[in-house]
Amino acid sequence: MVGADTAWIIVATALVLFMTLPGLALFYGGLVRARNVLSVFMHCYAIACLMSVAWFALGYSIAFGGDGMIWGGLDRAFLNGVTADTLSGTIPEVLFFAFQMTFAIITPALIVGAYVERIGFGFVLLFSLLWMLLCYAPVAHWIWGGGMLADGGIFGETGVKDFAGGIVVHETAGLAAILIAVFLGPRKDHSKPPHNPGFVMIGASMLWVGWFGFNGGSQLAADGGAAMAMTVTHISAAAASLSWALWEKIKFGKASLVGMVTGTIAGLASITPASGFVGPVEALVIGLVAGVLCQEAVNFVRNRLKIDDTLDVFAVHGVGGIFGTIMIAAFGAGSWVAQLGSLLIVGVFTVVVTVLLIVVVRAITPLRVDAETEVNGLDLSVHGERAYDHVS
Repeated sequence: MVGADTAWIIVATALVLFMTLPGLALFYGGLVRARNVLSVFMHCYAIACLMSVAWFALGYSIAFGGDGMIWGGLDRAFLNGVTADTLSGTIPEVLFFAFQMTFAIITPALIVGAYVERIGFGFVLLFSLLWMLLCYAPVAHWIWGGGMLADGGIFGETGVKDFAGGIVVHETAGLAAILIAVFLGPRKDHSKPPHNPGFVMIGASMLWVGWFGFNGGSQLAADGGAAMAMTVTHISAAAASLSWALWEKIKFGKASLVGMVTGTIAGLASITPASGFVGPVEALVIGLVAGVLCQEAVNFVRNRLKIDDTLDVFAVHGVGGIFGTIMIAAFGAGSWVAQLGSLLIVGVFTVVVTVLLIVVVRAITPLRVDAETEVNGLDLSVHGERAYDHVS
């Protein structure tokens, strides 16, 4: 099965990169106003490039370079000691590096949704670089790299269960997103609807397809476990899409396209940690609940907390990932102590690191663009380009 495993993870790696470029870029780009769509594309593209180099230089080694409880060390920095013949399980280690790199790309890219239309581009780059190395990579080591939250760590033989990133990806990104939104403050004008719902649907569809690599690839083998992960991923996404649309119809009288595809992402985020541990029926339950739960979280953050997490990163990804992580214990596939304890430990760590980085980075480069730039749009003011002849 070595050849089959390698072939599948090559495909899965391409699928997960496809989630960010162009999937997430289109999903987020369609949700903003026309004058800011290129800035969103630029954020996603630049983050993908920068995280690739940073993961090669330091990130991979911090996450997977050794078996320490806190971090992996720097023995694998710049892929030191990794050749085409070095194995990680049944696949080449360089392929495992590439697969995990796509996760290190999409996690800080998810945060983009919280700060679009008003963020400084320099802040985006420097914050994303430091956050991936100092927050994401250590957490990945704790859970996936044999660190303190894995089997044999602080929770004993039964460590936390997080198959594809409910904690590592979605909790960390969701918390970082809402914290940046708080520090930024609300947009001056957020009354206009998404400029291109078609982009949103196309991007969400690409994310849905790419998620088969995200979750199915996390099995790191071409076997029945990968097939089951793909199956439950699809069922949860479909169920959440329907429950979001139905709840929206009940509450507001209409079911929107943007709402339905946001439900898709909620279902995907929620099944991510559980996709290696539950079956189709459990996935159906997770998806149906996620569509309503994450929609209510959106309303709570927007209307009760009055936080302008622009594209609802915390409510959809953060809440979804946390919910899915808890459901692993609820369905008896994991320890309550390990699941809840790990959520708490990673949550506190993420908050502390993120706040410190925001404070430090904004002292180096502006956190927010000036008022004139925000009104005119980031596309032309910051990047010297615009997507359309007539913008709004």
